[in-house]
Amino acid sequence: MDAKGTVHKYGNNIDTDVIIPARYLNTQDIKELATHCMEYAEKDFAKKVKKGDIMVAGENFGCGSSREHAPAVIKECGISCVIASSFARIFYRNAINIGLPILECPEASRDIEAGDTVSIDFTTGKITNETKEKTYDAVPFPDFIKEIIAAGGLLNSIK
Repeated sequence: MDAKGTVHKYGNNIDTDVIIPARYLNTQDIKELATHCMEYAEKDFAKKVKKGDIMVAGENFGCGSSREHAPAVIKECGISCVIASSFARIFYRNAINIGLPILECPEASRDIEAGDTVSIDFTTGKITNETKEKTYDAVPFPDFIKEIIAAGGLLNSIK
């Protein structure tokens, strides 16, 4: 389970209403919701993102309400991993629960820029910015979290 893709970069305190605006939550259709992912931060994000791309952000990513829709729409858009300096705790847990890999790495968060190509080895936690030829070390997931992510989320892992 590794990832490689083009980076979409955001700043600090990206809250769940930026990730998926509450006004769209009158539908449970995840494909429809994903068309509005990050539109407050980057209007054409859902049209630009490609399967496997990587999201990088600053501190406190996913703050705000506890809506599980936020990591779900990021995953549905095709993002293979979110790297941030830090995550809001409920977002962190919701991401793992739906099988979206997320890594905390302040150095990578500061250094990596939009458009860079980044690869991630989830076994070691090594993040490689192939554009800048620089590596960063994030703490790798423990085995039980790797199993949850590999299964596509918590519910799938217990089936």
